[in-house]
Amino acid sequence: MTQEPSLPLALIVAGPTASGKSALALELAEILGGVVINADSMQVYRELRILTARPSPAEEARVPHALFGVRSAADPASAGWWRREALAAMDRAQAALRIPILCGGTGLYLTALVEGLAELPPVPEDFRKEAKALLAALGPAGLHAKLAAVDPDTAARLHPTDSQRITRAWEVWRGTGTSLAAWQARAAAVPAPWRFVAILLDPPRPSLHAAITARFAGMLRAGAVEEVQALLALGLDPTLPAMRAHGVAELAAFLSGRISLAEAAGRAVLATCQYAKRQATWFRHHRLGSQVYNIHARFEQDQQNSRRMLADLLNFLRQSG
Repeated sequence: MTQEPSLPLALIVAGPTASGKSALALELAEILGGVVINADSMQVYRELRILTARPSPAEEARVPHALFGVRSAADPASAGWWRREALAAMDRAQAALRIPILCGGTGLYLTALVEGLAELPPVPEDFRKEAKALLAALGPAGLHAKLAAVDPDTAARLHPTDSQRITRAWEVWRGTGTSLAAWQARAAAVPAPWRFVAILLDPPRPSLHAAITARFAGMLRAGAVEEVQALLALGLDPTLPAMRAHGVAELAAFLSGRISLAEAAGRAVLATCQYAKRQATWFRHHRLGSQVYNIHARFEQDQQNSRRMLADLLNFLRQSG
């Protein structure tokens, strides 16, 4: 994707969960005078600070942050909503003479930001209700199979457990008579009016798994069980995105007495490691922005190597303008 050199510059710090994105984004923001803008689909929910590894209040006080904990778990976010909010936050950063630093591991959000999103027609409320009712009756896999029979192209792009996007695809097909894939191919997407430098963290898998294990233990010490207990007390629809955050289902099973805390932690770590593997694969096969600078280590693991890489990175960014 070619971008005009006259466009303002924004950074993307991306990669799998627990790869050190937040630490790097925070350090870059302090050095460069930046604003850290959330690009993680779960960190937008205010009820899940601990389990989503949102920056701490102390970290948020060090540099300006945006789009962290700004949405209720009862109100599901979308890529379109996030893109609009992210572009507005980037404009505010530019007006304050700060560089936007987008930090997160949600590839869909980052692709939507850089490349744009196709505009879709409105769907009548009746079809939205129908899609929700079918999801409740059939479950995500059942509705995915039903979608595959009428819209195989869209269904092939969606994971059978992704209830939010499966429901959206079904309501678009029912409400317009045209598949979501066809609408997306037909509508024009408008790229963001920015230049992007994407810094993709890709640590070795054993290091990443160790980091995930240690981080979840820290989450438990910080009150993750109590956080899930408070979330469950809200009585939310279990198909909402926030209810599918890693650790929620596992700790809910512990709170109900079905499994031990040790088993819940083991299951949550395993699910997170599997997710991190999918994220790493996605980022290896997708190019974000006009420049990609790959870093193959977690910054907090090898301080000497990290200092050298950070110096190289800063030189690269200064040369990029």
